[in-house]
Parts: sequence; C-alpha cells; structure tokens
Amino acid sequence: MKTLRTRDIGVAAKVAVSALKHGSIVAFPTETAYGLGCDPRDAKAVAKVFRIKGRSVSKALPLVAASVAQVRAVVDITGMNDKQRATVRTLMSRYWPGPLTLVLPIRFVVGAIHELPLRKVIAPRGEVAIRVSSSPFVHAMTAAFGFPVAATSANLSGEPECRSGQAVARAFRSRKHRPDLVIDMGALPRRLSSTIVRIREDGSVDVLRRGPVRIARA
Repeated sequence: MKTLRTRDIGVAAKVAVSALKHGSIVAFPTETAYGLGCDPRDAKAVAKVFRIKGRSVSKALPLVAASVAQVRAVVDITGMNDKQRATVRTLMSRYWPGPLTLVLPIRFVVGAIHELPLRKVIAPRGEVAIRVSSSPFVHAMTAAFGFPVAATSANLSGEPECRSGQAVARAFRSRKHRPDLVIDMGALPRRLSSTIVRIREDGSVDVLRRGPVRIARA
C-alpha cells in the first residue's frame, strides 16, 4: 500500500489516473469522506474492491463522475416517463456537482456500461447509482480518466468512514487485502454520506439514504 501525500490536485489526479488505468485500487478524498475507487470496466479491480472492504456483492458499487456529460455516457433516461425525466433534470441542475447520488437506468451501448464485465455488480437491477462530485480532486481525476469511476467509502464494511489518508492507512494496514495507493490530501471535515434517491413513476422522489442534500420524501 503506497501513499502519496500532496495538496497539489493536478499531481494527485495524474498519479491516481495512472494507477486506475493499471487496474489498481485507489483511496482518495471526496466531498464527504475518503473513498475506494477503481475502473468499473475492470473485472479484477471491481472484485478487489469487494475483497478489500469485505463488502457483500449484493451491494452495488456507485459511480462518481466529472460532469453530466460523463453521467449520460453510462445512463439513459429516455425510457423514463416525462415526469421522471423532468425530476431528474431538476435534481441534476439544482444539486450537481454535489453529494446527491441518483439511481438511474443504465445505458446499453457498446463502449459504456454494456461492456462492464461485472455489470451485475455495478448495476444489479439495470440501474446505476451515480453522482457528479463537488470535490475538486474527484472532478480532476474523473475528468482526466475520461470515464466515471466506481467509488465506495474507504473503510471495512460496517466500520466508520475514514476522514483522512492516515485513517485509511490505519484501517487497512494489517489486512491481507488493501488499497494499492492512498492519495493523502489531508483531513476532511466530518460530513454525512451522500444522499441517495430514486425517482418514482409519478416523478416524486424516493429517498433511499438521507444525507447532506435534504429532499423531502414524497
């Protein structure tokens, strides 16, 4: 487990992207806590994330993206009805970039989610949980990577989230399976995990997990 300590977002993003492209698992700061990331198109990397966390494969891995354009590369809302699409567009416009994760239908096209070796893990019910992050580092990393990154909290399943690179290192130091690289950009303030929502057929919002973005449960 290597650690890069830096405040330089450009340097950190470049190192992280190189690691992701080589199938490595990277721990990095987000706008909420430190996360574990990998290339969602790499079956071995995705499996390794689950081993590192001790996470049940029944729990899907969410994605983080640099922009709505990146999100549209892996989701397709054309099959949603008018009310659903209107709600999705409103939420995207109002809360992205930010800690709001939307559960949306995946896009079945060559070159995107259709080619994911472990699509059942990323999108077990034909849906993917995704957000455009407000973290400057995550934005720089995913923009340079050119594709959304699979990202889950950098901690053992059931354990508290890590708020610093040092906390990540401590959490996994004695473990057999560990992140390959920790991007340590200092300590993060204590924040709630992202809000997760799904859009019902009537256009109302089903809040699956409450977080910093407050949306009334309809």
